[in-house]
Amino acid sequence: MKDKDVFYAPADEKPLDNMVSDGGFCGIFRTIACIGDSLSSGEFESRKADGTKGYHDCFDYSWGQYMARMAGCKVYNFSRGGMTAEEYVENFADNNNLWSTDKLAQAYIIALGVNDIFGRHSELGSVSDIDTENYENNAKTFAGYYGKIISKYKKIQPRAKFFIVAPPRCDDPERNLDGDKICALLYKIAGLFDNVYVIDLCKFGPVHDEDFERKYYLGGHMNPMGYLLTARIMCSYIDYIIRHNMEDFRKVGFIGTSYDCEETEI
Repeated sequence: MKDKDVFYAPADEKPLDNMVSDGGFCGIFRTIACIGDSLSSGEFESRKADGTKGYHDCFDYSWGQYMARMAGCKVYNFSRGGMTAEEYVENFADNNNLWSTDKLAQAYIIALGVNDIFGRHSELGSVSDIDTENYENNAKTFAGYYGKIISKYKKIQPRAKFFIVAPPRCDDPERNLDGDKICALLYKIAGLFDNVYVIDLCKFGPVHDEDFERKYYLGGHMNPMGYLLTARIMCSYIDYIIRHNMEDFRKVGFIGTSYDCEETEI
């Protein structure tokens, strides 16, 4: 390897070939917001001797906060156990003032779909359900609500970067079929907007099978090692996206400001 090669992304590199522990280029963002469900909120599952379960959002253990500590940035957690795209749009974001300009971020990581599709069996929809000119016209489907989340944040933070997460595979074939549909939809949504990138854990993430869950889960939710591993995966994948799209991220420092750096012809 030539010395200069260490500064450039190999053309044949896959997203998680280079697992970072310091945040990698994820550290170029000063603020990130994580929008998701219990797997994003750092939820732990407890169980009493009589079998009664309890669910506890421990935000300091969320993968978003692990990312904050790795990359040295501020990470907002706009997540809660059981969250769906519909609930986020219809009441959660408004009730918690999450569209506020006081909580704007340079990057948004959206990890929704598990409760929508696997839990509530909501209608998946398609990109035709998304009106990029007026999000109020979006259909009331998973696709429509998901597109509305992106559109509303783009309206208040136009140059923000969005990373949308496709769920990982498991050892349930039927669930994987639904996961494939979510993944395919997310790629189409990313093609509909600018500055939207897919974190494809369906193809490149670890399979959440029995062996994985024995190591990284506690009941139906992750344990501390699982959330830390997920943070490393998120940072590494975003680092990969940035290194393979350097031109797209040159002006990240100006997101949320009135500054720009217009290109001039020489």
